[in-house]
Amino acid sequence: MNILGISALYHDAAASLVVDGNIVAAAQEERFTRIKHDMHMPVHAIEFCLKQGKLSRQDIDVVVFYDNPFYTLDRFIKNVAVVDGDNRDIVNRSFEAMFSERLWVHKLVDNILGENSSRKFLVCEHHVSHAASAFYPSPFEKAVVITIDGVGEWATTTIGVGSKEELIIKEEMKFPHSLGLLYSAFTYFCGFKVNSGDYKFMGLAPYGEPVYETIIREKLLDIKEDGSFRMRMEYFDFQHGRAMTSSKFDELFGGPRRMPESLITKREMDIAASAQRVVEEIILKMVQHAKKTYGSGIDNLVLAGGVALNCVANGKLKNSGEFKNIWIQPAAGDAGGSLGAALYASYHYAGMKRKINQPDAQKGSYLGPKYTNEEIEKYLEDNHYVYHKMSQDDLYKTIAQELADEKVIGLFQGRMEFGPRALGNRSIIADARSEDMQVKLNKKIKFRESFRPFAPSVLREDVSDYFELEDESPYMLLCENVKENRREDFQLDIEEHSGNMLEVVKQKRSDIPAVTHVDYSARIQTVTEETNPYYYHLIAEFKKLTGYGVIVNTSFNVRGEPIVCTPQNAYECFMRTDMDILVLENCILYKTQQPEWHENIDWQSLYELD
Repeated sequence: MNILGISALYHDAAASLVVDGNIVAAAQEERFTRIKHDMHMPVHAIEFCLKQGKLSRQDIDVVVFYDNPFYTLDRFIKNVAVVDGDNRDIVNRSFEAMFSERLWVHKLVDNILGENSSRKFLVCEHHVSHAASAFYPSPFEKAVVITIDGVGEWATTTIGVGSKEELIIKEEMKFPHSLGLLYSAFTYFCGFKVNSGDYKFMGLAPYGEPVYETIIREKLLDIKEDGSFRMRMEYFDFQHGRAMTSSKFDELFGGPRRMPESLITKREMDIAASAQRVVEEIILKMVQHAKKTYGSGIDNLVLAGGVALNCVANGKLKNSGEFKNIWIQPAAGDAGGSLGAALYASYHYAGMKRKINQPDAQKGSYLGPKYTNEEIEKYLEDNHYVYHKMSQDDLYKTIAQELADEKVIGLFQGRMEFGPRALGNRSIIADARSEDMQVKLNKKIKFRESFRPFAPSVLREDVSDYFELEDESPYMLLCENVKENRREDFQLDIEEHSGNMLEVVKQKRSDIPAVTHVDYSARIQTVTEETNPYYYHLIAEFKKLTGYGVIVNTSFNVRGEPIVCTPQNAYECFMRTDMDILVLENCILYKTQQPEWHENIDWQSLYELD
């Protein structure tokens, strides 16, 4: 049974292929089109999935869309009625997409795959797709399932229970009351892009103090003990299809929103700290309620939905001890809905029997395209680029030495990751011990704000030597603190530096300063030989040389651009930035040996305006 899952027409379009219950392929459309958060039907991602599965278009038995367009239409119409005479903006923005695309998504699928009377087309409710993406790949036979995002059809949060092949949603919160939309409202107000700036907003929180926490609780929300809440909608504007926040929100927080690319002030830092605190409390209340109500005899919790990417909250949740085991879908946002839809159909429509896999069925989330050494060499030779092919052992030693010499390396190997995190296959890597590396990577490589933290990749067996974490964190979805014996005292005093966060960032905070945030936290990826032998042996070789089994890992892209997918994407990104070295499988390229790069676009200026 060949089942194709699709997410599209909102943001982060993707396709996933599940064959007889086994995950074969999954990828976001943005990686192929180079349009960040591409929302269009995932033509290229579907083509990749078919190629990876060695299938023709006619071989697909079932196509599942991750959202029910009729339920979404119901919300659209009722929302238009609620806002009544003030509904012009939301009608103008959404009417055409709602009636010309989403209701006819089955026809769009036929346009891509060709008409086939034997092929079934199904739809899966949005939060069921999220829940399925979290439960079915997890290593648990039974688990409590929580999904939290902006909105899908009507639901914004759900609580359910999964057992073997069965998955049942027990409770839901409904639009407009949404933790995801609340977080997006704060992201917007602080001058970052909704859906793509949430990471920045989260990274900003440790610089501030939660001085607005009481205002948020008392003025914006009515929070119940079970974690459900109601938003006071006069402070928000997203129901009208205009901005995320209203003029009353401006008044509450002392003036209009920060304009994008303008100076970040203490106000934005304090709002971020306050919002993060409230979000963490709400999530914990939800989890406590779910455990008390549905978790009798269940030690396992799984999470999905965009809010599940809040690794700070995830770390607090893990440390709360409410559930013994937690598993989070690495493609927790809408892209992962394509996978959940395909899996749900596998068990609830096709009647597959579920096999529990260890450590999970996600396969490290390495589910995208792979390029062979032969394909890479042909690309390099056709373009007359200078490269050195090495044996595996020599390559690891060379990379380790270059890292130790504080070189910045673009690493392209194996299958591309599914989800927003680079996990060692489409990564930029560097030495975590370097005091200058965080600033260098942000300003010279990524072209982004100086305050943004970087994540560590650490050998699984060494994680507790560096961080207050004993367990695995393979998908970079848990934040935990650097161990006290590795920390160094420094002054987190923004006002002393006249609001200049760069001066704060420059201060050394531990013996691995490039991956230590200003609150001593780190977003950790543990690496095992079983899941990613190439990346594991590279870090192990670095440890032999330096004594440190940890390096910097950030996604192989620059601001405003999706993570690289092809060797060409990787080479172009390499040449546009101050990266020193590019590794394509077993081929290593040095910037100083490459032909002169000519390009008419000033990429740094472009991304600064993004």
